[in-house]
Amino acid sequence: QVQLVESGGGLVQAGGSLRLSCAASGSIFSINFMGWYRQAPGKQREMVATITSGGSTNYADSVKGRFTISRDNGKNTVYLQMNNLKPEDTAVYYCRLLLAGALYWGQGTQVTVSS
Repeated sequence: QVQLVESGGGLVQAGGSLRLSCAASGSIFSINFMGWYRQAPGKQREMVATITSGGSTNYADSVKGRFTISRDNGKNTVYLQMNNLKPEDTAVYYCRLLLAGALYWGQGTQVTVSS
């Protein structure tokens, strides 16, 4: 059984920073894809950033230059450093793991950016 536990969300003023963490536990194989997605009220869930086990990254255009995704394979943990946050970044952020063809989601963590 694979579980994802997120942490690091909160309330921050525009221009501020937050760092999200997602720790995966269970039967985690070395080759996998991890990523962060977000869902704002009334909107569809969207990709924010992804990273392969080899370290290749991909970002949504809206966060390029402001967010950085990284991972610690030894700890099966993925991070999202979010800088220069904007009110439009307000959403529930979800961690996602793609492993051996199966998708796993975290419970989500709220990020609120005040103007």
